[in-house]
Amino acid sequence: MTYRKLAATLLVGAATAATVPFAQAQTAAETPVADSTEAGDEIIVTANRRSENAVDVPIAVSVIRPEALRDYQAAGADTLLSLSGRVPGLYVESTTGRIFPRFYIRGLGNIDFYLGASQPVSIIQDDVVKEHVVLKSNPAFDVAQVEVLKGPQGSLFGRNTTAGIVKFDSAQPTETWQGRGSVSYGTFNSVNADVGIGGPLTRDGSVSFRVSGLYQHRDDWISNTYTGPSDDGTVPGRNVMGGFDEKDVRVQILARPSDRASLRLSGHIRDYDGTASIFYRGSIRVGTNAVPAAFDRRVVAYDEARNNPQAYKNQGLSLKADYDFGGATLTSITAWEHAAGYSRGDTDGGAAANFGGVAPNICAAGCGQSQGRLRGLDQWTQELRLASPDTGRFKWQVGGIYFDARDRTEFAQRSFFLTSNALGTAPNPRNFILLRNVNTSWAAFGQASYALTDALTLTGGLRITNDVRNTRLLRNPNFTALTVPATAPTSSYACGAATSCRLADTQPSWDISLLYKLAPDVSIYARQARGFRGPTVQGRSAVFASAYSTAGSEKNTSYEGGMKAAFADGRINVNIAGFYYEVDNIQLNGNDSNGNGVLFNGSKGKGYGSEFEIEARPVDSFRISAGLSLLHTEINAPNVFAQVGAAGGVVSQTVLNPTVRIGNNYYANIDGNPFPNAPDYNLNINARYDLPLGNDSKLFISSDFTMQGKTNFVLYRSVEYRADGNYELGGRIGYAFGQYEIAGFVRNLTKRTNLIGVIDTSNYRAGIYNDPRVFGVMLSGAFR
Repeated sequence: MTYRKLAATLLVGAATAATVPFAQAQTAAETPVADSTEAGDEIIVTANRRSENAVDVPIAVSVIRPEALRDYQAAGADTLLSLSGRVPGLYVESTTGRIFPRFYIRGLGNIDFYLGASQPVSIIQDDVVKEHVVLKSNPAFDVAQVEVLKGPQGSLFGRNTTAGIVKFDSAQPTETWQGRGSVSYGTFNSVNADVGIGGPLTRDGSVSFRVSGLYQHRDDWISNTYTGPSDDGTVPGRNVMGGFDEKDVRVQILARPSDRASLRLSGHIRDYDGTASIFYRGSIRVGTNAVPAAFDRRVVAYDEARNNPQAYKNQGLSLKADYDFGGATLTSITAWEHAAGYSRGDTDGGAAANFGGVAPNICAAGCGQSQGRLRGLDQWTQELRLASPDTGRFKWQVGGIYFDARDRTEFAQRSFFLTSNALGTAPNPRNFILLRNVNTSWAAFGQASYALTDALTLTGGLRITNDVRNTRLLRNPNFTALTVPATAPTSSYACGAATSCRLADTQPSWDISLLYKLAPDVSIYARQARGFRGPTVQGRSAVFASAYSTAGSEKNTSYEGGMKAAFADGRINVNIAGFYYEVDNIQLNGNDSNGNGVLFNGSKGKGYGSEFEIEARPVDSFRISAGLSLLHTEINAPNVFAQVGAAGGVVSQTVLNPTVRIGNNYYANIDGNPFPNAPDYNLNINARYDLPLGNDSKLFISSDFTMQGKTNFVLYRSVEYRADGNYELGGRIGYAFGQYEIAGFVRNLTKRTNLIGVIDTSNYRAGIYNDPRVFGVMLSGAFR
C-alpha cells in the first residue's frame, strides 16, 4: 500500500475514531503484559498510595494505557513530551530538547529554562520522586500504568507539589514468565523499540526479575545552509541536526522471603545523545501567529553552536521494602539518582548576517549562543510509611520523607566559545560560571479516612515540609562584580550581590474531602487542598555579572468537585470535575535586560475550569474515548512588569498590554494575563475498531487526535507569541493474531506545522515547532 493510500485510509478511520482511552488499568504489580484491557474491568488507581477503584477515590485522576503510550512514541517521539494534551488538563513542552520537559497541570507550571529550576508538577517513577529537571526527563518505557493526579498532592506524594503529579508505574517482576514489546521503523530511519521480559529466578517463584529496555533512533534530518563566517568554528552541512539516540535499560529483582515481606531492587541506566531544541529565527512574522506558508522545518542557517549538540547520562538505584505486621504495613523506599550531561544551542535561531548583520563582524545585529552543563547531580531520597490494612471503615497512614540533591552546574554564553572574529578577541572566560546547588527537604505526613456511613466517606491529610535551597558561585572572574539590574523584578527573598544564597521555609500542606456513593458504581465528591512550593534561586544570571534572582514560596489553595461513574457493566465510564484554585505569591519567570531568565513573584494567580472524560465500548469490536478540558487562568500582579523582545529601542512584536520604556528595553504590565502554556481548552479523542476474521485473528484500525485552544507562550499578551487551534492526528491500520499485531502507522498525518514554543529575546522572533509527519511499520506482541 502506498503512503498516500495508507494516509487516506487512516483519515477515513479518523472520521469515526479518536482519544487517549482512560485506561482500564490494574495495579502495577498485577498488570498483565498482554495489554488485554476490556471494558468491564475495574479502573484501579493508587492516588492514595493504595490500590483502589477509581470510583472510590475523591481526587481527579486520569489514567493512560501503556498501549496508547506505544502508539504515541511509534516514530521515536519523546515518551514524556508526547503525553501533552493526552488527558484533560495536562500540558508538556520544552525549549531545551528531550532533556528538559516542563509539565503543567490545569495551567499551573513553570516556563523557567534554568537547569536548577523548581516545578510545581512532581514526577514520580516507581515510587521515587524525580525533582531535578533532567531527572524528570527519564523516559517512560515498559510501563504498566500512568496516572495524572490533578491539584495539590502534598499530603502523600512528592515534595512542594502545588499543581499535581504525573505518576509512572513500570511493569513489575512476576512469578510466571511474561513479556511484551513493540518495535517500529519509519521515516528518517526512525526506530522505536520498547520491550520487557521477566519471570521466576527460583522454582517456587519467591524471587523473580524483569528486564526492560528502550531504544530510539532517528537520523539527522535538518540541514544547516549557512555559508558565511563563523566565530566559533561551526561547520554547516546537509542533515546535521534533528537526530537522536536514546538507550535505556532497567533491571528489577523482586524477592518475597515470606508471606509478610517483600523486597524490590530496581536499577536503571540512560545514555542519550541528540540535538537540542531547534529555533527558527524570523519564522514568526510581525502581526500574525500563523505559520508562514513557505516555512520549511528541515532547513536552518546557524552560524554558531556547532549544530546544537546535546547529551546526557543517568543512573539510578532504588530499594523498596514492605513488611506486613498484621495490623499495619511498613514501607521503606530508598533511592539514589545520578545525572550528568550538557546542551548547547544557537538560541537566536539563525545567522545574524541574514538579518542585517555585516560580515565579518556577523553579530552587528545580535547573536545568541549558550550552553548549560550538569557536571554532576546526586539525589538521595528516603521515605518511610506505615499504613493500616485496606479493609474496615477506618484507614490511616503516616510517614516521612527526606530529600537531598546536590549538583555542580555550569553556564557559558556566546563569547566563551569564540575562536576568532573581526575584533581579534580570544575566548572570553568572563562569560562562564560554575555553581554549586544544594537542596534539602524533609516532610512528615499523615492521612486518614473514615466511612461515616456505608455511602459517605471523609478523608483528610496533613503534611509539614521544610525546604532549604543553597546556591554558591564556585567560579567566575566577575566574582566581585555581581550587581542587581535596576530593571530586574523584585522578590520577597533577595540575595543582593552576594555570591552565596540560602533560602528556607517551612509550611503545611493539607487536604480534606467527602465522597458519597450514589450507587455501587457512581460517586460524587468534593475536595479542598493546599499545596506548598518552597523558595527557589536562579543562579544563571551570574554569567552576566548580575545578582541571583529569587522567588519566595508559593501556596496553592484548590477547591474541586466531581462525579465518577461506570455504567452498563463497565462498558461506559465517565469522569466529570470542576475546580477553582488560587495561588498566593505565584512564582513567575521573565527576562532581564540581557534577555536572561529571572525569577520573581506575582501577588496572586488563579485558575478555574472543568474536565470531562468518557470511554465507551458499545460493542466488543469498537472502543471510543474522549477528554475535554476548559480552563481560565489569570495572573493578579498590578505592579509587575515583564520585559518584552526589543532591539535598538524598537519592540519586535505586537504587544497587547500597556508598556513602559527604560533605555532601549520595554516592559509590559502582565496583570490579568493568562498563565503561559495554559490552553483555554484541550480535546483528545481515540478509537479503535476490530474486524474479526476467525481463528483468533482480526483486522483493526485505530486513530488518536488532540487539539488545543488559545495558548500564550510568554507572560505578556502579543499577537505573535500565542497559538490557537494546534492539532495532530495519528493512527494505525493492521492485522492482529492472538497476542501479536503488525500495523502501518502514521504520526502527524495531515503534516500539520504547529508553533509550540518561542524565544522571547531581542528581535529574533524564533519559533519552535512540532515534529514532521512520519510513516512506518510496527510489530508488537506479548506472551504470558
